[in-house]
Amino acid sequence: MTTTTTRKKKTTETPIETLPINPFIFEILELASKQRSNAKKVEVLRTYEHDSLKTIFIWNFDETVISLIPEGDVPYADANDQTVYSGKLSDNIRRESNGGESATGQDLDGRGKTSLRREYQNLYHYVKGGNGGLNNIRREMMFINLLRGLHPKEAEILILTKDKKLTDKYKITFENVKEAYPDIQWGNRS
Repeated sequence: MTTTTTRKKKTTETPIETLPINPFIFEILELASKQRSNAKKVEVLRTYEHDSLKTIFIWNFDETVISLIPEGDVPYADANDQTVYSGKLSDNIRRESNGGESATGQDLDGRGKTSLRREYQNLYHYVKGGNGGLNNIRREMMFINLLRGLHPKEAEILILTKDKKLTDKYKITFENVKEAYPDIQWGNRS
């Protein structure tokens, strides 16, 4: 006589990591990006919903939002730093996090820096239809000053967003965003 035992699989889902109150946008994007399922990504986006996050997604994914900032890397460190250090912002952040200096001139923990959560209401200056009274030089200087004031990872998000390349770094799709925020109206913005 043989007996068979059946094992039941544990179906306990791992809870989503809890972020601090008023998290940085990069913290939300990193948390959502590392989730394995689309449902978990959507859950993270819903849990940490904020108008600043929606604004970034609209600028990145809505084809009718046209950036008035030139495409590509933005040199926003002091001129002396730029002549000594070169590379992309992500390279500079990596160099800085390993204990070296970088062209960002910014601390990685964000002390003394602002966030996209606080600055998102000013992003209209940088898209078509936002503030037509600015000339391009003034607009680009304002953008550079904004980047200098942001936490370096927040600045990197803004640079990716203006070029509609947020998905190059974060594994969050347009479909994830549409499912998480069905209230966003897409199109007809410019």
